[in-house]
Amino acid sequence: MAEHLIIDRNACAGHGLCYGGAPEILDCDDQGDPVLLVDPIPDDQLDKARLVVSICPERALSLQSR
Repeated sequence: MAEHLIIDRNACAGHGLCYGGAPEILDCDDQGDPVLLVDPIPDDQLDKARLVVSICPERALSLQSR
């Protein structure tokens, strides 16, 4: 099963920790909101994805297996 990073846009406050912590996975748009660069998350990037999920102060990120 593949892992997908889910962004709760209603919860996101635009702190930027996610795209700063995993620039291979996330970037920001013109408004400072996170944008996924890859989906699903490559196996070699799962640790970084887990890290940004854990450091998001708004709990706006989650990983989901599909």
